[in-house]
Amino acid sequence: MFWQAAMGEPELQATRESRKPERVFLLSPAYAGGERARLLLREEASFDLAVRLRLTGAPLGEIFAFTSGLYFRGKLAYCKAFAAAPSEMPAALVVTPGYGLVPPEEVITLAQLREIAAIPIDAAEPRYRAPLERDCSTLKEAAGPQCEFVLLGSVASRKYIDPLFGVFGDRLFFPAEFVGRGDMSRGALMLRCAQSGVELSYLPTGSETRHGQRPPKLPKSTSQ
Repeated sequence: MFWQAAMGEPELQATRESRKPERVFLLSPAYAGGERARLLLREEASFDLAVRLRLTGAPLGEIFAFTSGLYFRGKLAYCKAFAAAPSEMPAALVVTPGYGLVPPEEVITLAQLREIAAIPIDAAEPRYRAPLERDCSTLKEAAGPQCEFVLLGSVASRKYIDPLFGVFGDRLFFPAEFVGRGDMSRGALMLRCAQSGVELSYLPTGSETRHGQRPPKLPKSTSQ
């Protein structure tokens, strides 16, 4: 487990409860076995991120932003803009095959990235599911009963929903605006929300609206 949590003093908790709901964002991972990931893993790669990864490691969020591009960049920007975690809790954690929930700032070595790439993101895969459920249980207890958990990732398949909902139940939410959108559209949408300061709306994962028609394309923006 890569993070530690403290709940803070009771008077601070009471102050937070009078504000907007407490939330921890759960980010689905980038695919660590794709073409851009292979570029990063090449021993002869000479660009900055690849060199740092080989020599000292690099932050998980930066690695996934490189391998998935706009989608993960959007997640990071969105979490930074709308962070609302309980005191001393991480604002965002990344679902990471083999490692459970990992802060995006956590430095990952080349060997660890290879391990992540080798584990299927499959609810039936124990190497993926067991560490994830372990960390979710710890997070749920540490965050307290008022905290919600928002999945920034696909809810159309069972690979995230099965392990996460099994722990968080009706405290697990997802952005309503994600329904029917592809990854790049979701990334662009989150970047625009971060820039405008307008947060998405959230639905419980048990909602029947997890599947839907594709919404109209977003208009082009020169700031992405």
